[in-house]
Amino acid sequence: MKNFFTTKRLCRAGIIAALYVALTYAFGPLPYIGILQIRPAEALTILPLFFPEAVPALWVGCMLANLGSPFIMYDVPLGGLATLVAALCTYGAGRLIKNHVLKVAVGGLFPVLVNAFCIPFVILLCGGAEGYETAVIAYWSYFVSLLATQALWVYGLGIPLYIAVHRLRQKGVSVFLDGKKPTADNAE
Repeated sequence: MKNFFTTKRLCRAGIIAALYVALTYAFGPLPYIGILQIRPAEALTILPLFFPEAVPALWVGCMLANLGSPFIMYDVPLGGLATLVAALCTYGAGRLIKNHVLKVAVGGLFPVLVNAFCIPFVILLCGGAEGYETAVIAYWSYFVSLLATQALWVYGLGIPLYIAVHRLRQKGVSVFLDGKKPTADNAE
């Protein structure tokens, strides 16, 4: 844990959290619509594969972004918790898996699945079962929808983000490194 809270990491965490909030608020009410969530900020959930500080940054960013949700009472704590769990799992995958394709595939799976399983509960808690015969049908409808939209943002935008960050780290751009020059051993 030595030197975990460096100035660079704290700044990077603040930027990640701010980007998450800005990318969510930029789309007005669309990120909070139940069946189809337009939330490109979810591409940032790939960043724990590189940066441990992305874990708390995504958690804080999600909670702040969810302050704009019509389901604020449930969406802030439960949505934030889902993001925290997914980010921790993504970080763990990044530490365990060395193959880049597998790392992105597995690391991106956590934000997709955790949100697809958890967020329908938030929607149902807020009366989102209207128009459905049962709450079970509503849950699985939201699950499928969130699975698809999360996969779109996490993989569709997250993979290009992963490639860009990886290349910048290989080039030695200091903002994306933690004091180490890239070598064959530590280049990701």
